Amino acid sequence: MSPVVLAATPIGDPGDASPRLRALLAEADVVAAEDTRKLMDLARRLGVTVGGRVVSHHEHNESQRVDELLDAVRAGGTVAVVSDAGMPTVSDPGLALVRAAVREALPVTALPGPSAVLTALALSGLPTDRFCFEGFVPRRPGARAAALGALADERRTLVLFEAPHRLTATLRAMVDAFGPDRPAAVCRELTKTHEEVVRAPLAELAAWAETSAPRGEIVLVVGGAPHVVPAVETLVPQVLARADTGERLKDAVSAVAGDTGVSKRELYEAALAARKG
Repeated sequence: MSPVVLAATPIGDPGDASPRLRALLAEADVVAAEDTRKLMDLARRLGVTVGGRVVSHHEHNESQRVDELLDAVRAGGTVAVVSDAGMPTVSDPGLALVRAAVREALPVTALPGPSAVLTALALSGLPTDRFCFEGFVPRRPGARAAALGALADERRTLVLFEAPHRLTATLRAMVDAFGPDRPAAVCRELTKTHEEVVRAPLAELAAWAETSAPRGEIVLVVGGAPHVVPAVETLVPQVLARADTGERLKDAVSAVAGDTGVSKRELYEAALAARKG
């Protein structure tokens, strides 16, 4: 049985399209596109004739398209799913179709390719070993402040999308939530002619955005919260409370020290002194 194929499309430069993407657009029985006009423009730039039926598949109709697209798979056809840029399902349509196909044990595969998330992360100069993608920041100030506040203690590098006309407000909200000195990068127009990556503390980026009014597709990358080791004395009550429940003092010290990063020896000595006192 032919599959649903989630196909990554260029995020800017059409030269990033893979030979597999070109072949898929030419050979798929159905191409479900977030914007059919953008799909046909991409095909033109790639010199590809889309061979199958083209249907719209966007945030407003994707739930209604699921049965139609799965019918094509059940009939033995290949269904290509493409968004305007990057990988479908990542802040783009496609997830409803994938879930429905999985429920019916219908084949789903991916045609990998360009990714704004990974491209920005790699260019940011910030840690890449652990990161999380948070999608678009909420538009309303209250919801935005709440969402960023919930991320204030996140240790992993953050990757977010934002519209250019909201960039200054979002960077200011990040200063309030994360502090002015948190390292970050604004990645703009990735892989395009006017690609730009500005790396600076959040307060500097907010000032830059206000005066520069950057345009185009924007990805924000923000360094994770620094690990703060608490003072040993503040952890002694926690250790003693665990010991009072019957846990061995050494085990309580080991657990608390492991969670907080303090010295086991110093915490043990402080707990002993507190217990004797």
